[in-house]
Amino acid sequence: MKYVIMITLCFLVLSCGGANIDQSTVLNPTNPIGGKREALINTSEKENIGELADLKSKIKGFSDPEDIESMMTFLTSDELQGRDTGSEGIAKAADFIQNVFEENNIEPYFESYRDTLDNYSEGVAYNVVGYLPGKDPLLKKEVVIIGAHFDHIGLLGGDGDDNIANGANDNASGTTTVLQFAKYFGNLKGNKRTIIFALFTAEEKGLMGSKHLADKLKDKNIDLYTMLNFEMVGVPMVNKNHSLYLTGYELSNLAEVSNKYAKKNLVGFLPKAKEFNLFRRSDNASFHDAFYVPSQTYSSFDFTNFGEYHKVGDEASLMDYMFMATIINETIPMLTGIINSSIKEVKYN
Repeated sequence: MKYVIMITLCFLVLSCGGANIDQSTVLNPTNPIGGKREALINTSEKENIGELADLKSKIKGFSDPEDIESMMTFLTSDELQGRDTGSEGIAKAADFIQNVFEENNIEPYFESYRDTLDNYSEGVAYNVVGYLPGKDPLLKKEVVIIGAHFDHIGLLGGDGDDNIANGANDNASGTTTVLQFAKYFGNLKGNKRTIIFALFTAEEKGLMGSKHLADKLKDKNIDLYTMLNFEMVGVPMVNKNHSLYLTGYELSNLAEVSNKYAKKNLVGFLPKAKEFNLFRRSDNASFHDAFYVPSQTYSSFDFTNFGEYHKVGDEASLMDYMFMATIINETIPMLTGIINSSIKEVKYN
């Protein structure tokens, strides 16, 4: 199967939550390309969409660019007002996420899908947490968390008439990716281990949503195998021989295991991710701290491919839906292998 990677953009940083660096000045230069792409899919790419459709017909729930674009369009719409924590807009995003869970056999992990934070004092904030019970009598006691944050920064001043930071790459892209996985596994119903699908709020406030959930699950004494986080996966990397990189790459064998099940060089190392300690700057860090099990983030931000971080220009029109469909479809075998392996292969070094 050949996939066509569309267009490279320019310059960004993974997530802001928990970072004390002034990222707007240190890590957010002018986008050399600028402007928004009007045409997302060209003729040759449409041929590849046909190939994806053939795969989707064989495996229920397989991802395609149109479905991804539909999700992204809603999550980044002006109606949601930038999905600020505690806002009416993020409540609409939560409704959308819950509907996807309900329609695809994902059960609420707690009494409801919405789990209210006990560490946030600026209003009511909640994660959206669903799960799919494992099918294996023994392995179902072990848990794999697949997560992403669905909040963003809301409204900004300046930049003409547009003051809504819609947060497409950061992190509607990760949210959509997790929802695509939920659709796939929820319809396949073949997971041996239990899967928790967690969409976090208040990441932009300092990883508060993930800290709340990690502590709560630790108190429940769950057997967490690994936490796999997805952050800013909306555009392809530039001149790399792998599609995604892993934060904390050198800390575990997760990249090796990931590539084994993907049957390709899907996940690699990005030196800049280590330089800027991105391992500590997204929601994986909360689970690392609470459980000390492999908890890492997959991303395609390479510090040269996007320039709209925390700006109103982070719009859905800049996302590469063929690329997103490609990495989702290539990641599904990886997740399947990790979730269904007879032993805990993923380990910290």
